[in-house]
Amino acid sequence: MEIRPIRTKADYRAALQEIEGLMSAGPNTPEGERLDILATLVEAYENKHYRFDLPDPVDAIKFRMEQMELAPKDLVPMIGRINRVYEILNRKRPLTLAMIQRLHSKLGIPAESLIKQSDRHRAA
Repeated sequence: MEIRPIRTKADYRAALQEIEGLMSAGPNTPEGERLDILATLVEAYENKHYRFDLPDPVDAIKFRMEQMELAPKDLVPMIGRINRVYEILNRKRPLTLAMIQRLHSKLGIPAESLIKQSDRHRAA
């Protein structure tokens, strides 16, 4: 069982192709163990070469609203009065820690996305 580090795009593509062939491997089998190792190597390669920035907090909120078919009034329990909701959605006011905690717990938005300062508030 020869497994090497993934250093190039060709290595990456070959590992993905091999993973595809091992997807039906059972746990605790040589094939299943090979799948686990290759998946770990691919994940490490992707983390190094394909970094994605977290979305802006407002973009994350709007995306979740769209997914859950929510209207701004549905955010009142998490943010406060409706005018405060619109201030947040229009990037006129930053989120508070309490808002972040409620949005995370009630809507499942990753806290990391909500904590990130938007470019507009960073410049202020």
